[in-house]
Amino acid sequence: MFSEKVVSIILGGGQGSRLYPLTDNRSKPAVPIAGEYRLVDVPISNCINSNFKRIFVLTQFNSASLNRHIKNTYHFSFFSSAFVDVLAAEQTPMSQKWFQGTADAVRQSMHHFLKHDFEYFLILSGDQLYQMDFQLMLDNHIEKKAEISIATIPVNAKDATGFGIMKTDATNSITSFIEKPGKDLLPDWKSAVSKEMEAEGREYLASMGIYIFNRELLVKLMENPDTIDFGKEIIPQSIHTNKVVSYQFEGYWTDIGNIESFFKANLGLADDFPEFDLYNRSKRIYTNARMLPTSKVSGTQMFKAVVASGCIINAEKIEYSVIGIRSKIESGSTVINTYMMGSDFYQALEEILDENIVNMGIGKNCYIKNAILDKNCCIGDHVKIEGGPHLEDVDTPTYTVRDGIVIVKKGAIIPSNFTL
Repeated sequence: MFSEKVVSIILGGGQGSRLYPLTDNRSKPAVPIAGEYRLVDVPISNCINSNFKRIFVLTQFNSASLNRHIKNTYHFSFFSSAFVDVLAAEQTPMSQKWFQGTADAVRQSMHHFLKHDFEYFLILSGDQLYQMDFQLMLDNHIEKKAEISIATIPVNAKDATGFGIMKTDATNSITSFIEKPGKDLLPDWKSAVSKEMEAEGREYLASMGIYIFNRELLVKLMENPDTIDFGKEIIPQSIHTNKVVSYQFEGYWTDIGNIESFFKANLGLADDFPEFDLYNRSKRIYTNARMLPTSKVSGTQMFKAVVASGCIINAEKIEYSVIGIRSKIESGSTVINTYMMGSDFYQALEEILDENIVNMGIGKNCYIKNAILDKNCCIGDHVKIEGGPHLEDVDTPTYTVRDGIVIVKKGAIIPSNFTL
């Protein structure tokens, strides 16, 4: 059984321009992470692990691959009413516009949600990395007799300037909200946190973009078409008219909405004890069961490397890198500080043996450092790609440089002897 009280809504976000070029031909929730998963698997898995199994994913850009992934991955019993459905923006007699913001996306899709019997909406972002038991948040919501609950995470003064910050009273009710406060305002925005958080200087409560709404209240709030965003309008306005409660979360959480944070979050999985724990049996991250063969490694030195299924690796060295499914790396190549997403399929043998074709994966005697290699990249022999602060931001047909990170685009062909 699962909780019949909750319908979960995962907001797929807009065009995902901050994650370009990874979002050039796929929606943000469909971006591959951790070698085997997609971003959307994180919030969906958190819902399933919390026993909330009626889930909608809202999106409007490049949703074909996301639809395909969800259709192939999340299957429940024929005798269960559990589901994961993608709702793309659609024109109706009531609305002929695309989603204008997070709240507008929920408003335009409301007629789909209200077909179900439930008491609470759980609203989630589709571009965050964390493991959280939403049942505990719901229990706190009910115990506090809240109308809205907001998941918050304690942050330090340096990070607080980049978030929406909540101020709470002794009962954890939120009394005020400020968006990205300046350093001079911070002393007035401290809230009560645990001793562990206080010792780390994390005394400011940042919104995680995770909300629980009572059903009747959210339906009523959606009647105003002028409010289009939760973080900028719905939440600040509701603090003064409704009981809004903070639910403090002290685990690992990161927003991976831009290339730099995406890169760091993925490489962090290669740490000895990664903060995002993929090995926790009670907090599993689910994804498409591809039935791939085991990976094969020959003559390769590996230091803090994560290698997914179905890889064929003959590299000289792989260091602090994540190697995705079906990746192929030829002899003599070195890969450092790199996220290689892998491939969607294996090449036919006749193609691999054709000397006129640049094969998928990394060729012989290459040096790849500080890079993201999107799916199905074909990198020739003797290629050198070394990202770093010495590179200026640039966008070309085959690669993009952002903040010193080189992103080789999906399906790009990099010829032999190329140097960057």
